[in-house]
Amino acid sequence: MKKGLLLCFILLYLNASAQKSIVSDSIPLTINEQNTIFIKAIFNEKDTLNLNFDTGTTELILINDVLNNKLKSTPKLYTSFYNLKIGNTIYKTKVYDAELTGHGTDGRFGWDIFKNKVVEINYDKNLLIIHSKLPENVEKDSNFTKLGIIFYKNIFLVESEIKQNGISNKTLFLFDTGYQRTVMLDNDLLKEGKFPIEKLEVIKKVTMKGAQGNEIPVITSNLKALKIGKYKLKNIPIQQTTGNKPLKNKNIHILGNEVLKRFNIFLDFQNNFVYLKPNHLFRKKYVDEKNGI
Repeated sequence: MKKGLLLCFILLYLNASAQKSIVSDSIPLTINEQNTIFIKAIFNEKDTLNLNFDTGTTELILINDVLNNKLKSTPKLYTSFYNLKIGNTIYKTKVYDAELTGHGTDGRFGWDIFKNKVVEINYDKNLLIIHSKLPENVEKDSNFTKLGIIFYKNIFLVESEIKQNGISNKTLFLFDTGYQRTVMLDNDLLKEGKFPIEKLEVIKKVTMKGAQGNEIPVITSNLKALKIGKYKLKNIPIQQTTGNKPLKNKNIHILGNEVLKRFNIFLDFQNNFVYLKPNHLFRKKYVDEKNGI
């Protein structure tokens, strides 16, 4: 009898230990009409804020209006670390300022908050889930496509491919959930790849604003195809930069959240891979989609 109880105790202990080895923290996630994703977080134990999860940036950035008028304390910018509670976990981060951020948010936080974690962005369940390790079913699920992460300074890139009139360019893209549109293509990089820019049908021309309020002239055109891993998106209204590039001293294309939201995502910052699987938004119309395309 004692042996039986001992065996039962050991099995229960092993099972409990196995459960503890995979820890997940689920946080309600909101996506608005402007493709901004955000969660509620507690800053410095005092302020509950709506923060955009922006994989194209690092640390914590709060807009000037929030810093000057809404916080219960006055944080020291750039140098001091503060607590940021996301879900059930407290992270340490410095604070930076900006004039603008995603629609309806008080600021944004970057991917590096979750260094050495696995981050799941699940649009089917509207959850941001932080895992202690990659769930086993992700590698086994053939519907996921797997992309390697390449780091450039403090941001990360993935390889994707654009196609137009029989010409294709495969290159690195900034993986940017903070960019609200589809894709931003760098004109200089297009010229380097001899991409047929003149064949891109222009939909409209506008001026956008960067995070510091700087003006960025942008042309919206129709791209025939974008391939991300094994998945192809057709007839996408993309943006072309004509000046004041988002990244200084770097010619780079950007994957934005109007494309990325079409996938449930795992960001494996332990092994440096991105996993993407189409979700219920995959065939949703684009904001600037040209009628009749």
